[in-house]
Amino acid sequence: MTANRPPVLILHTGNPEESLVAAYDDYAGFIRRAAGLAAEETRVVPVFLGEAPAEPAHYRAALITGSPAMVTDREPWSEQTAKWVREAAAQGLPMFGVCYGHQLIADALGGRVGNNPAGREIGTHIVEHLADDPMLAGLPRAFPAQMMHLQSVIEPPPGAVVLARSNMDAHQMLRVGAKIVTTQFHPELPPAFVTATLERHAAAYAREGLDVEALKRGVGPSPEAASLLRRFLALYG
Repeated sequence: MTANRPPVLILHTGNPEESLVAAYDDYAGFIRRAAGLAAEETRVVPVFLGEAPAEPAHYRAALITGSPAMVTDREPWSEQTAKWVREAAAQGLPMFGVCYGHQLIADALGGRVGNNPAGREIGTHIVEHLADDPMLAGLPRAFPAQMMHLQSVIEPPPGAVVLARSNMDAHQMLRVGAKIVTTQFHPELPPAFVTATLERHAAAYAREGLDVEALKRGVGPSPEAASLLRRFLALYG
């Protein structure tokens, strides 16, 4: 980061269990690396711990992480972050939201979030992109992506364009205005972390009726999805 180049804000909204953080990374670290950013180019603000970002004008873009929290729980920190998102959107700040960030942006800007009617979606699954868009230029119409969510965007915000879907979620990727893009899937997560999460929660997932062993066998690379954070910053940040 130079003196004239503002940092990229990472709004850190939560973490997996400490054992997974110790073995792999936290969600802010995953996003920073996937976006190709050096630590000195970013400002990480753990909003889930009660910290608040500066005014949107202090940043050149914002990336919003995933979280084990639920947008529908209306935690005070989450509602305060949603207010910041509305202000940032009004000021034209480029924003990319992942999973919880996807849902938070949608909710903040007039959409509706709730439990996915199809149930939990986890593992490596195929997404199909649905619209010609600079974010998806040159990518195949169908590509694998890492997924790890129970809630979804049930209704996108007014004016949003659905860029991608999966078999279990009609709103896997949204564009909300000129410089806001969100994904329900995780472009930042490595396959090994997804496998480790499946192993750690195998009993709970099995009680939900998931075939954990089959899901583990299906985990694999997702290079097209993994390119999206860098694409976003190249275009807008």
